[in-house]
Amino acid sequence: MKTISLKGNPREITKKSATKEMRRNSQVPCVLYGPEQENIHFSVYDRDLLQILNTPNSYIIELEIDGKTYKSVHHSSQFHPMTDEPLHLDFLAVSDNRAVVINVPVIVTGNSEGVRQGGKLILNTRKIRISANINDLPDNITVDISKLAIGKSISAGDIKLDNVQILTPKSTIICAVKMTRAAIGAAAAAAAAAGK
Repeated sequence: MKTISLKGNPREITKKSATKEMRRNSQVPCVLYGPEQENIHFSVYDRDLLQILNTPNSYIIELEIDGKTYKSVHHSSQFHPMTDEPLHLDFLAVSDNRAVVINVPVIVTGNSEGVRQGGKLILNTRKIRISANINDLPDNITVDISKLAIGKSISAGDIKLDNVQILTPKSTIICAVKMTRAAIGAAAAAAAAAGK
């Protein structure tokens, strides 16, 4: 999995007025925590967060705070309900000897057999939750739909990756090809032609 760097500025937990002042200066309050990590409170300039928030990709994030570097993943975000601006971010500390739990994007490849027959491809899930060591984390999960026929689907349980555990429930549908009116008409025409 790709790694990006993010510079954080140490901060103290203070009154709400100080937090508002921080946001007025284009900084977003954040916290880093983990099983073997004391909570570290810091802030990041909102423009620097775009590489995390404005992408479907997932990354290992090297946080540079007060002269030290911490490996982490983006865990959760809070946004303003009206402006959609980030209000707070949580980062989870990770290490080389502990499995990382993270969501990774799904990339669909191939030309579905069902779509060629007039069906419609429905993508239900754009990310899959996985667990793996840092060195085994994929940037994305590729799903080949070439043999996907009308009425068929691919679920999380169909995905098999070496050294990666799929945490998304097995029954979760990733994508499916649905019957359409065009496909029904084509099937009826083919049946009529065969009956002649």
